[in-house]
Amino acid sequence: MTAVAALPPAGPSHRPAKKSTLPAWPVAGILLLYPLWWALGLGVLIFPLMAVPMLFLLVRRRAAGRPLRLPPGFAWWAVFLIAAVVSIAALGADPAGTVVERASNRLPAVVYKLSMYASLTVLLVYAGNLTEAELSRRRLVRLLAGMFVVTVLGGLLGMVAGNFEFTSPVEWMLPSGVRNKGFVRSLVHPYAAQIMDLVGGEKPRPAAPWGYTNTWGNNFCLLAGWLVVAAWASRSAGKKLLAVLCLVASVVPAVASLNRGLWIGLGVVILYVAARYVLAGRIWVIGAVLAAAGALSIAMIATPLGGTVQARLDNGKSNGVRSFLIEKAMDGFAESPVIGYGGTRNTLGGRNSITVGESAGCERCGNFTVGGNGQLWQLLYAHGATGTAGYLGFFAYGLWRFRRDRSPIGMAGSAALVTSFSAMLWYNSLVTPLAFMVLAYALLWRNWIEGNKT
Repeated sequence: MTAVAALPPAGPSHRPAKKSTLPAWPVAGILLLYPLWWALGLGVLIFPLMAVPMLFLLVRRRAAGRPLRLPPGFAWWAVFLIAAVVSIAALGADPAGTVVERASNRLPAVVYKLSMYASLTVLLVYAGNLTEAELSRRRLVRLLAGMFVVTVLGGLLGMVAGNFEFTSPVEWMLPSGVRNKGFVRSLVHPYAAQIMDLVGGEKPRPAAPWGYTNTWGNNFCLLAGWLVVAAWASRSAGKKLLAVLCLVASVVPAVASLNRGLWIGLGVVILYVAARYVLAGRIWVIGAVLAAAGALSIAMIATPLGGTVQARLDNGKSNGVRSFLIEKAMDGFAESPVIGYGGTRNTLGGRNSITVGESAGCERCGNFTVGGNGQLWQLLYAHGATGTAGYLGFFAYGLWRFRRDRSPIGMAGSAALVTSFSAMLWYNSLVTPLAFMVLAYALLWRNWIEGNKT
């Protein structure tokens, strides 16, 4: 009788169980094949594309009688999404000092952002509802660790072949009038680096495969911890050694990126993790951090990397622009504090004169984007206090809810969220940084569920 009872039910009654299974391929396919999506010209567009089958599979699972879980604190995220939609009502407003434009002309950019927010919401719910049998936490950690390796390789490519770029298949298929638009080109045209003059002379700053140097730096901070966790969990000494070598090699493109936000973000991650370990009684971590800092200092002195860092610190060319845009964002927030303006706006000319603006030959000359210099400023300006409270409240709630998780996943996941709070002062989160934030949240959530089971 026991053997018979252990057998799965036969016939039609067993089919709903199969239909309720969530396959891993939508999430694994995004992460494992991201270099391919980038080369094809899909890049961040893969998120809304994959959101379609993920949503279908979630609905099918619910229809099969399996309940769907929502992440803790999801009400905060719902407030943000609702506020983002409601703020469209102010899309036709023209705040003082911004370019006058029809609401219909601003709508495509807003629809794009809303579709990305919706797609990443689906990713969050889907990844959080996957079981250990469908996609284990360990495998998801390895996939995120692989993304860090891809980031490092993209950074090295940007250093040695800064002018590397090519026309993607998706780009070829677009009409010339569409693919030549600056925004569209940034989505579908793969390139290794952004060429900028920050420390005297134009130099490549790593961007592949994330499109922008700032996004590259943001993702670097969000993903580094997962490589450490994956190596920690591995039983292979060879894999541990490769992880160490990757971390050492990553210092070179991290410095060459001239990305001060990246450097601050890494400092935040290290200090946060060290503080949590010290509070848990592991005082030895202080010595480990000091030893690592000493080794890094020696490397800076003994190699040209130190000169690169000093040159960047001595040349804060972007400081004035950032201050100007923060002031504009706060002025706009004061004028529409509840729902914001539905999206960003372009300033009239530059910070020194309104006579310098964009033209057909130079789409981005002079006009700066208010809300384009950090997720916090964009939230305040585009979605007001309501949207900002929902967005920040969700991730802050996650940090509080999972604060007792001292496992490697708990440390890396919460560190990713903490560094995202510092990054929002100078980085925008859409699309890939926010994707890695929600995946970190999903891992913390699933870790909490599995912990409660035991």
